[in-house]
Amino acid sequence: MRVLVIGSGGREHALVWKIAQSKLADKIFCAPGNGGISKQAECIDIETEDIPALLEFAKREKIDLTVVGPEAPLSAGIVDEFNNYKLRIFGPNKKAAQLEASKVFAKELMAKYNIPSADFKIFDNVNEAKKYIELKGAPCVVKADGLAQGKGVIVARTIDEAKQAVKLIMEEKIFGDSGNRIIIEDCLEGEEASIIVLTDSKDVIPLASSQDHKRVFDGDKGGNTGGMGAYSPAPVVTSELFKEILEKIIYRTIDGLVKEGMNYKGVLYAGIMITKEGPKVLEFNVRFGDPETQAILPRLKSDLLEAMLAASNEKLGKVIKTGGMDWDNRACVSVVCASGGYPGNYEKGKEISGLEDVAKMRDVVVFHAGTKELTNPRTQEPKIVTNGGRVLGVTGLGNTISEAIKNTYRAVEKIHFAGMHYRKDIGQKAIKI
Repeated sequence: MRVLVIGSGGREHALVWKIAQSKLADKIFCAPGNGGISKQAECIDIETEDIPALLEFAKREKIDLTVVGPEAPLSAGIVDEFNNYKLRIFGPNKKAAQLEASKVFAKELMAKYNIPSADFKIFDNVNEAKKYIELKGAPCVVKADGLAQGKGVIVARTIDEAKQAVKLIMEEKIFGDSGNRIIIEDCLEGEEASIIVLTDSKDVIPLASSQDHKRVFDGDKGGNTGGMGAYSPAPVVTSELFKEILEKIIYRTIDGLVKEGMNYKGVLYAGIMITKEGPKVLEFNVRFGDPETQAILPRLKSDLLEAMLAASNEKLGKVIKTGGMDWDNRACVSVVCASGGYPGNYEKGKEISGLEDVAKMRDVVVFHAGTKELTNPRTQEPKIVTNGGRVLGVTGLGNTISEAIKNTYRAVEKIHFAGMHYRKDIGQKAIKI
């Protein structure tokens, strides 16, 4: 099979890395890819949202399956375009991708189909939103309706903070048109977890549980990021709780989408808050999580490409009949090494050292995110430099979470680039449970 992976981050490197292990994969392309992905796939200089160019490439190269990493092309309708030309693609169509592209759509679907979530109200008027905050009080959560690269959610502990969030999103437009409408919802308390499943609308195969770390600094301090690290499994999700999440959230959501006329094929990601009243949805995504994927896929022993192909052909039931997914019992931890200043302003082009040393370690893999390969003009040798906010996902396995943490941070300490920042407490929550 000839496979095209769309994206350039750590999630896409993890997908390429896992797909390369499949007996079905003959040739892998990645558009646009990054410095690490180029070692396992042929990187193509096409941006993720250039759907016409991606379509032409897939037709010309006779791609058998396209796997979409980020949410933007899904929300822009890449699946619909590929389907028009009978090109096989893994991901939901534009209508179904609203589940992530519009938080208003998602909340209204949850309310309609009795999917547990926080109480909420929708606003398109700044003054009305502020009046509601004064009436409702704090804490509360203010969310931009549209896509905001994982940063469109502001948890406000006071009324003033909530009003400021409304101002930033609706008046100052820090997320552009994504902030034309907002949701103000109750602030849920509890422990977070990420539940990711593969589905073809008829059947569901759950992946291993995981937990992300959104805040930039240790102890969940500082601003929201795309994710500073993750671990799998998440001990807070017991087998009984996992079953409850599948029944009350995942199955109801897929059934609701089907009843709304949407044939959902691809990945469904549910960000869950485990509250005293039970699991409740924080958000839905329509693609693999980042950095959760980097912590999940090293534990997957089964052929991911085979499962994604089956889902895109609406034959996921066959994979289930043959035993479903097989998992490594070990734990996995992934730590993000970020550029200094992220999630704010940061510099690019910083040379990365230590990757060769880490490559010699057992049970450790480095997934590249914001990297680029250049040629050293003096030695003509290739070098890897930083090219984004989240630069690397250093990932390690261990018999326990504690062992996985030690293995991962041992690898992190071998890596260096100017301004490198990483959290030193990834996975610690799992030890305390």
